[in-house]
Amino acid sequence: MVLLRRVIGDALRARRQSQQRTLREVSTAANVSLGYLSEIERGQKEASSELLSSICDALGAQLSEVLRQVSDTLALAEQMESVLVPVGQPPAESPAAAPSARAPKVTGGKVSVAVHHDGPLKTTLRATRAGRQSPNRDVVCAA
Repeated sequence: MVLLRRVIGDALRARRQSQQRTLREVSTAANVSLGYLSEIERGQKEASSELLSSICDALGAQLSEVLRQVSDTLALAEQMESVLVPVGQPPAESPAAAPSARAPKVTGGKVSVAVHHDGPLKTTLRATRAGRQSPNRDVVCAA
């Protein structure tokens, strides 16, 4: 499950960093405390619509642009969640799911998967199969 506050925070941070601005600059312009803006960017606090609007104004962005970006990211994450299935749990059968979009079936042996979220559009998966001498495989999913 993807948290909305985390995706919003990632979108705001990406915009701020693309402008090469500091947290202090944006927090001053938005009239928000530096610590609170930092918590919003890290997805630890849920910002009100008024506060989001103020932060977007400080970044020179329309709230609708940021929310559209967040919506697109959430849609992508939902599609990926239907592909990524925890070990030992069969994939959910969905009439809309294409056969190639289902997770591959693993037979024999134990497989462990570690997921590291590097951002809203980048996730690294590390799969390890017990008893195999071959090196681990990293898969980076980015959009």
